Amino acid sequence: MAGYRLGLVLHPTRDVSEVVGIVERWAALHRKTLLVRAEDRHRVPPTVEPVPADELADRADALISIGGDGTMLGALRSAARDPKPVLGVHLGVLGFLVEVEPPDLPAALDRMAAHDFTIEAHACLVCDVCGDDVVAFNDFALVRRPGSGFVNATLGVDGQRYGYYRCDALVVSTPTGSTAYSYAAGGPLISPATQAVVVTPSAPMAGISRSVVLSPDETIHLELRPGSAAVTVEMDGVVIRDAATEGTVVIRYRRDAGQVVRFDPRRLQERNQLKLSLLDLPLLPDQLRELLPDELREQLKRRALPPPR
Repeated sequence: MAGYRLGLVLHPTRDVSEVVGIVERWAALHRKTLLVRAEDRHRVPPTVEPVPADELADRADALISIGGDGTMLGALRSAARDPKPVLGVHLGVLGFLVEVEPPDLPAALDRMAAHDFTIEAHACLVCDVCGDDVVAFNDFALVRRPGSGFVNATLGVDGQRYGYYRCDALVVSTPTGSTAYSYAAGGPLISPATQAVVVTPSAPMAGISRSVVLSPDETIHLELRPGSAAVTVEMDGVVIRDAATEGTVVIRYRRDAGQVVRFDPRRLQERNQLKLSLLDLPLLPDQLRELLPDELREQLKRRALPPPR
């Protein structure tokens, strides 16, 4: 990793100073250059070079996402034109994409420097929204505005109409995104090893009421019907258009659009399976902790960031 430049992608609101400090000390020891978006320069040490946000992924050889899955998705989107390895450091509440916990970060950076990791390829959805192309690694959604009625849209696949939806929201997801909004709407879990697109209505009132699983080679057309409520258009949970009442969205599947750094894929899969099981339990986080053995609860209480290296 000689000469590598690492770009830092920071959670927008969480305190990331301790984790950034770990990365900065490691980079100084190994003579690596750190970059960050110019608007985040006040959140990092002066040794980190600020660059324009739209140039961070292009200038970096790899990205370090510090936050939760949302931060990770933003890092992947920023590098979708020219995919770069993205290492996820977990500061969120419940993450399926991020693998590295802050105490394990120095060892993870050492492994990156030694090229001791694998790349997990991720597909994305390329969405043409009223002439603007956007990408989503989890999902794309049409969501009704509260009090304004229902999403009323037709589904077309490769130019053929399938039917229509009348629902609270219409979610189109990748296999990775099948554990997110689509899952909450009652959609199926899709193996990340599968290449597919899932279209799931949330709270359907009429029309298609079940998930539709499509080939990655098929082009999806979602067209708002006359009389549809004003909808919010979301990409990976980020609002990109509000109060749309007409128009067509064209969605295509793009393979290998993202590169996620993995150190122990099997262990990550086991953790994610456990997290999904816990999501189906009607228990609050404090109640879940009570189910843990005493020794493990004490470990969680004592857990802290590692000392500087």
